[in-house]
Amino acid sequence: MNTVGSLINLNQYNKPMFKKDQPVAHNSKTIETIIGPSVRVEGDFKGEGDLVVEGILVGSLQTKNNLKIGQNAMVEANIRANNAFISGKIKGNITTKGKVEITGTAVILGDIKAQVISIESGALIQGTLNMPVGNIADVPAPERKKSDAEEKEAEETDK
Repeated sequence: MNTVGSLINLNQYNKPMFKKDQPVAHNSKTIETIIGPSVRVEGDFKGEGDLVVEGILVGSLQTKNNLKIGQNAMVEANIRANNAFISGKIKGNITTKGKVEITGTAVILGDIKAQVISIESGALIQGTLNMPVGNIADVPAPERKKSDAEEKEAEETDK
């Protein structure tokens, strides 16, 4: 058995994508590809299913499903995935359609773009975070509480 974690319902952003320290059988139907700790992959990697990286990947990485970068993994690539769970080292940009979860052991040198970004204390990130909200003009401005002086002035104006 391998302790790479197991997938849970990723459509609910408030729940973790992978459970920590829970073993997964290699015949798991949700994980399509595992790049093990002794494996080094160079080139453009494209996949359809869930991908777990525990080794080294250099090039580019794209999966239409979910990605897990293990704590001891090292990735030098631009990454595109549906959702990502990052515990290792990444040099490159990360773009997801959904959520990026970053653990306290992660080191990321690159920009991150996702609908939801979760960062655990201890993570190191050098880059920009981008969480698209659509048309910024459609987002209502937060209401500012008036100071006591402004309230008093408004009361006097109303009289």
